Amino acid sequence: MTPVQRTVTKTVIALIGMVCFTIALVPLYDVFCQITGLNGKVASQAQPIISEEVDTSRYVTVQFITRTGSGLPWRLEPLDRQVRVHPGQSYKVLFAFTNYGDEARRGRAVPSVSPSEASLHLRKVTCFCFQEQRLEAGEHLRLPVVFQLTTDLPESVHTVTLAYTLYPAANNPTLGERAMPAQGGDA
Repeated sequence: MTPVQRTVTKTVIALIGMVCFTIALVPLYDVFCQITGLNGKVASQAQPIISEEVDTSRYVTVQFITRTGSGLPWRLEPLDRQVRVHPGQSYKVLFAFTNYGDEARRGRAVPSVSPSEASLHLRKVTCFCFQEQRLEAGEHLRLPVVFQLTTDLPESVHTVTLAYTLYPAANNPTLGERAMPAQGGDA
């Protein structure tokens, strides 16, 4: 094999290796985040309430932050900006959606939790974030989030921030019917 052929072979092998690594990077990162609880990702489907004794010896403040991505003339806001909760007890918070546009639109809320270690201890039973939502022009809608912080939430966590970013759904504006929040468990 000539030096040029060796160089070409090594370059092709390196290129194939880089492509394979690039393809595998996203699933590996998701697995890493799921195992470590980093990146504040939360469950994307309903979870049952855990029957456990409520820890009445402490409160945790849960804050709610919302924002709307560009391209969606909606407003999303919590009716309560924050609540004080006992770990182990389920709570219900309402969020108001308003479509300020002149046509029906679909949107999807993407949640994140901070600090990231709290994402392992947040259980959502009902959430509008599990499915796309459809609002008619000018429509105002209130949807619930039912959640529970597990009692094994570290004592060092005194405040949990649950943030929702609202994005336009694929195939906007008017495909399908309104999706209602998914539910699970026995809340």
